Amino acid sequence: MTSKNYQQNTLKREITFEGIGLFTGLKTTIRLVPQPPNTGIVFQRVDLLEKPVIEALVDNVKKVPGYTLLEKEGARVQTVEHLLSALSAFTVDNLLIEITSPEVPILDGSAKIFAEKIQEVGILEQDETKPYFQVKEPLYYSNNEIHIVAIPSDVFFVSYTMHYPQSKQLFSQFFTSPVNSKQFTLEIAPARTFSLYEEIAPLVENGMIRGGGLHNALIFKDEKVLNPEGMLFEDEPVRHKVLDMIGDLSLIGNRLLAHVIAIRSGHMANASFAEVVKKFMMEYESVPSV
Repeated sequence: MTSKNYQQNTLKREITFEGIGLFTGLKTTIRLVPQPPNTGIVFQRVDLLEKPVIEALVDNVKKVPGYTLLEKEGARVQTVEHLLSALSAFTVDNLLIEITSPEVPILDGSAKIFAEKIQEVGILEQDETKPYFQVKEPLYYSNNEIHIVAIPSDVFFVSYTMHYPQSKQLFSQFFTSPVNSKQFTLEIAPARTFSLYEEIAPLVENGMIRGGGLHNALIFKDEKVLNPEGMLFEDEPVRHKVLDMIGDLSLIGNRLLAHVIAIRSGHMANASFAEVVKKFMMEYESVPSV
């Protein structure tokens, strides 16, 4: 941990997005409302009677495969990772996200639209600071073939290795990038979520993916991309993995200064690693200064 601080940020004005949920298929409106310093990122289910608030923190993560789910006192909001990734890349610290269903709209399957709108309205620097969490010694998480390590760095940097041995087209991909608004907008945000046809078809047939299609996901079948437009990047899938990781790691609640190196991780592993980082951060803060 370091005593280095940063100025907190929010948006200059509100933003509204509308779309459908990838898994629920529900039409959803979200409204991003600027908030004062030290609010953090919070979701509010305005469709529910009591309008419950759910903080975007790893403490509220319920680990499920395929997406990031936040839950508090029975209220849920899911598929939050793309929006949180864009907010993290643009260093938005304080925001109320009003949502009219349990799922953030999938839009085109990437964070491109979120990033464009955030860039359009602009970032407001606020008059209070908050400490970075700067990794000073390696932190790691491993589970079988999944590995994540954070090593010291003066900037937030992500390197990801993806491996799908069951697919000759996906197979192994690697992508590495600093995380800042410029790199994110150009190189990471446009990367869409993806799946193998064999994996997603049973979910669609069983009604577990009600809002998905070639308009919001890359689908691979028989070593081909089914999307008529093809891929935006030759390594679009691994770039999307980096996009997801940025969003998931934002749930530690502080901006992170570290080089995060991941191999084959997904949302559940990302959340487990965020817990490791958060635990270390809390332990450091509890040690009295000398």
